[in-house]
Amino acid sequence: MNRAIPVVWPIGAASFTRMGRYFMDIILHVGAHRSGTTTFQQYLRDHSEKLEAQSIGFWGPGRTRKSIFPGLFRPRASAKEIRRSEGRVQMHLAGTRLSGVEQLLISDENMIGSSRQSLRAGTLYPAIGERMARVSAAFGGQITRVVMTIRAQDLWWASAAAYTVARGHPVPSAEQKDYIAQSARTWRDVITDLSCAVPEAELMILPFEQSVGQPAKLFSAATGTKAPLDVQGRWLNRSPCARELRGLLTDQGADISQVPDAVTRWQPFSPEQTARLRENYADDLHWLTAGADGLATLTEDPTRQRAGTSLPAGHMTRGHNYDNGQGHMARSG
Repeated sequence: MNRAIPVVWPIGAASFTRMGRYFMDIILHVGAHRSGTTTFQQYLRDHSEKLEAQSIGFWGPGRTRKSIFPGLFRPRASAKEIRRSEGRVQMHLAGTRLSGVEQLLISDENMIGSSRQSLRAGTLYPAIGERMARVSAAFGGQITRVVMTIRAQDLWWASAAAYTVARGHPVPSAEQKDYIAQSARTWRDVITDLSCAVPEAELMILPFEQSVGQPAKLFSAATGTKAPLDVQGRWLNRSPCARELRGLLTDQGADISQVPDAVTRWQPFSPEQTARLRENYADDLHWLTAGADGLATLTEDPTRQRAGTSLPAGHMTRGHNYDNGQGHMARSG
């Protein structure tokens, strides 16, 4: 009986043939939400011709959610339904290989869940392990690299709350905010679950604070190739400021008492809750800097000095004023 022999493909090897088969790098950009994903995806669309010239393919949310992943994440899906979803992924992969693509970059933050699901659960991406295990199986265990951007928890939760509230979801209650702030689950747990779900892939982590407004930097980290020059200022899918959010809530006939009338970022958490969330992020970065137990690689800005015992203050305090143009021009809320 013939048995398949597992092979570890070299990172960045691009496509090649082995035993008559054609292989290509499969690179997943999984978010997280509220960390510049929309800006990055638009950057890839804007440079589609240059990517094609480099034999780099791109699947974005417009394709993955309509044609690639439907049914893959459906709760209580039968084995037959899951096999059908996996077959759909393999069919699209085969077509991409035939087109001569050497690196396939797939960017869809909903692969790991949604910010709304995190808010409902009061914890970061509780289902990421199960969801990404299904993705890994659908790709036949041939994912080369997974790239994820993480963000300071106090600002991530604030941005996620503003984004969902602006779309008609309720303002988080006092109990919900306290539950979030007290949660023991941090990015370290998210990354650990991700690593276990996609064990065949190199896992690369970028801090949002070092890559904000720089989609080309994210591209180079993901692909290991030179990025197309980006000359456009981008500011896509940002969360509304407090005053804008009050206006949206007024239009919805909702209570605006918990949102101040200010042009700054809405921060729903108390100073004590914010401090706890920031401390969690500092611990996450220290863990990553120390090697992340061999599970992931922290990609740092080579122009910055390596992190010391605490995160530089500027990284933890950039808020809505920074988004409003006092920092980089292009970023997601």
